[in-house]
Amino acid sequence: MSVVDEVPDTEAPALLPLDAWHEDRGARMVAFAGYRMPIQFDGIIAEHNWTRDHAGLFDVSHMGQLLFTGDGADAALEALLPADLKGLGEGRMRYSLLLSEEGGILDDLMVTRRSDGLYMVVNGATKWDDIAYLREHLPDEVTLNHLDDQALLALQGPQAADALARLAPGVTALSFMTAGAFLIEDVECWVSRSGYTGEDGFEISVPADQVVRVADALLREEEVRPIGLGARDSLRLEAGLPLYGHDLSPEITPVGADLGFALSKRRREEGGFMGHARIMAERENGPAMKRVALEVEGRQPVREGAAVIGGGTVTSGGFSPTLGRPIAMAYVPLASAAPGSTVEIENRGKRVAATVATTPFVPHRYHRKGA
Repeated sequence: MSVVDEVPDTEAPALLPLDAWHEDRGARMVAFAGYRMPIQFDGIIAEHNWTRDHAGLFDVSHMGQLLFTGDGADAALEALLPADLKGLGEGRMRYSLLLSEEGGILDDLMVTRRSDGLYMVVNGATKWDDIAYLREHLPDEVTLNHLDDQALLALQGPQAADALARLAPGVTALSFMTAGAFLIEDVECWVSRSGYTGEDGFEISVPADQVVRVADALLREEEVRPIGLGARDSLRLEAGLPLYGHDLSPEITPVGADLGFALSKRRREEGGFMGHARIMAERENGPAMKRVALEVEGRQPVREGAAVIGGGTVTSGGFSPTLGRPIAMAYVPLASAAPGSTVEIENRGKRVAATVATTPFVPHRYHRKGA
């Protein structure tokens, strides 16, 4: 297999194409996933609420954009992912998982069928490990191109479609988990109706040398404001969406992570992907630990790493601006994982009660086909 890059040999945070653009707009910058990124502009709660009510523009260019081409690419990737890629139509997307030989989750990702191959977006913190793992396991006939000359923007919120449609006529024809090519400011972009906030919205892959032009055009729309990582995290937590490196890891299988929907029916029945036997056994008998949503009593948030009494750990937690109360995700023993079950959490020297809830905490507002 060929690959068009190598891991950069540096420990200093890398700069994204919009680094100076963020600085000019007053962003507070932090190191994240090996990059210097904006954590907030006007304040996390204000940005969270703006995205819920209007449209927020996120820079997610740290994420890895990969393109797979060559004979047998579908079958080769199906050996590593539990998704039905052979049945994926052009312009269609699928959430999936990169699995280890033991069935543990190495990353979660999105795959889209394009006319030029299978396009994959992986997490920024894991992309170099993902590329190495893919290079090791894919046959020589399959070429992996790292699209490191592309930036990635996310426009999220109930007014995202109105704002983007003025710049990219026809984009509203996309429904959730579909994608296509559009011109924005005469720049050719790949646009998907997807995101990680629970809101309607889009992810926009744009040439890095043109991203300032596209970002400026989006920001001129009255509904749009720049949003940082802080609000992205609080929004995805309210949406009940797991974050790799926190709620997902190589020790956790799709069943334990409560991501059984990512196991396509054909793939469950046929097998042929990493960890199939273990994953099917857990699906039949239940995992020892399972990811759950927690509604936390009181006003004090519980944070990642807090122990669940009797077994388990909080993996994400915070105060929900939309709900006005603390929420969390945790792994608990299967016997405590049913909705309505109560657990106690050791939080800063005190025990706090929490109730297992269903996700999402805040209803998703994806624009589904036929809606």
